[in-house]
Amino acid sequence: FKTGKTTPEGDPDPSIFSTAEDPVGIQVGTAITTMVRKRNHTPAGTVGIRQLWGKDKRAQLTKTAESEPNALYDDFRPDLELGLPFTKLAVSKDWNKWPALPELFPTSFPGVKSGRDPFVVDIDLPKLRERIGGYFDVQLSHDALGQRYPIAMRNPREYDSRAVREALLRLGGPMEENFKRYAYRPFDVRWLYWEDREKLVDRPRPDYKPHVFDGNLSLVTQQKPRREWSPPQVISSLGCLDLMDRGATCFPQWLREGGLQLEGDALKRRPNLTYAAQTYLDKLGMGVEDLFHHTLAVLHDPAYREANAGALRMEWPRIPLPGWPDGDEDGAADKLRESAAKGRHLAALLDPDTPVPGVTTGALRPEIAAIAVPTRTEGGNMSGDDFSLTAGWGHLGQGEAVMPGQGRAEPRDYTDQERAKMGDAAETLGKTTFDVYLNDAAYWSNIPEAVWNYKLGGYQVLKKWLSYRERKILTRPLNLDEV
Repeated sequence: FKTGKTTPEGDPDPSIFSTAEDPVGIQVGTAITTMVRKRNHTPAGTVGIRQLWGKDKRAQLTKTAESEPNALYDDFRPDLELGLPFTKLAVSKDWNKWPALPELFPTSFPGVKSGRDPFVVDIDLPKLRERIGGYFDVQLSHDALGQRYPIAMRNPREYDSRAVREALLRLGGPMEENFKRYAYRPFDVRWLYWEDREKLVDRPRPDYKPHVFDGNLSLVTQQKPRREWSPPQVISSLGCLDLMDRGATCFPQWLREGGLQLEGDALKRRPNLTYAAQTYLDKLGMGVEDLFHHTLAVLHDPAYREANAGALRMEWPRIPLPGWPDGDEDGAADKLRESAAKGRHLAALLDPDTPVPGVTTGALRPEIAAIAVPTRTEGGNMSGDDFSLTAGWGHLGQGEAVMPGQGRAEPRDYTDQERAKMGDAAETLGKTTFDVYLNDAAYWSNIPEAVWNYKLGGYQVLKKWLSYRERKILTRPLNLDEV
């Protein structure tokens, strides 16, 4: 139904609507059907399905136009609980016996949507403070602010920028506590000026914000992806709606208790658990963090994802639990504890704000130290303009939206020295590696293909990160930590 696909063998599989004159064809899913309901009908028990692969779909249809349908179609029974999908799906036989994510963690929140990212979001806190300070400067007219920051005074849809600003000027600001760490894209945490008194931030989610506090993690996933299902992210800061393509939902481990809390009082919190989940954990002598990290480990397990690839595209993920719901399986607590330990390690790796010894702090492990080595084309240490990202990774589009560019990433084989340093990791991460360029004079040497192509939330993580840091967009070179 769309271009750019491949057959199961990896050959080109263009849309049936693609032609030599118009190779793009029709991009949206298209269904053409004729349905006839007889007066005395019996409900259909099965659905017939036929797959047409490759470049000669029209020829296949013409050739078989007079064939008996039974010879062309495979019968199968759609699953009512999965919404009657009219195709065969990869799903475990026990899928519907496992609890869905909201049946374990009942409270979740859509991510924040600013609607004005270039104004209220920034990688650099001082730049954000300067813009927001100007916004709340009563001496600065609307016109002057609009000339300095055009997006701040635009009026999309029903937004009245002047009325909103006048109301906020009367209320006063900026409020220091509203400068928040903001999980903007996968592995890309920035700063947000959060505001819910008026619509400066389009969808601030004031019911979500209280549950973002030190020591609390959130699982970021979605009910139904637009494309392929992506394993969840883990964040410790306020989450953006666009952490996942088509919209992110954040499931906190803990919920802040309501009521007045005086300064100096200990934080009052309760586990984000259903009664059934709490009862199950009580019987095993375990808690919400164990269940949270087990869930994370399961959803990142390649075997689970492959076995349930079809079902994961249809509804909330379902989580296999040993001895669910009574916890009476032999060794259930040990199994859950072992899985949760893996999940804790994953959570530390997935949250950019959590330091990981040997990976992000301290002496790097040898196989990690060999990856993405900052290198000059002519040798020597990087300095000055070497830190500027100018290889064409991103540009500004309509409405100051950042659009990805082609950039420069050159594939090659590992060197013998790289293989020696990386050991078994070299084969695990793919047979090819890349040199990824900042500019004509500097590049990151040895980024293995599995790292370079890694996707999370529907995005190619590294390419997305680079697109926002092109010199013309960031307006400065990268700093040493960023490189």
